[in-house]
Amino acid sequence: MMTSSEVSQVFDTILSIPGMNEVVKIDLKISRKNVLLLNHVIERGLAAKDGDKEGNLLGIVPKENLSDLKTIAEDCLQKAGLVELKEKLNVLTLSK
Repeated sequence: MMTSSEVSQVFDTILSIPGMNEVVKIDLKISRKNVLLLNHVIERGLAAKDGDKEGNLLGIVPKENLSDLKTIAEDCLQKAGLVELKEKLNVLTLSK
């Protein structure tokens, strides 16, 4: 089994491969339910504490890339027409 340091080096190597910063167009057709779930998973991963990120990909990814992920998640919600629903769900979750 690899140590967290070794895993971090592997991720860093993969992210350094030429062409990894090239923009690609993805035609993605998924249900609104999955858009909502994807957004939640992305937000939850980005909200993880630094200690939780250590030893995994999010711990070594530059902040600008994490910001791009957040933008992608928000764009998906916008395109699916789920922004208002997401906000209302957040209010329900926070009121517990």
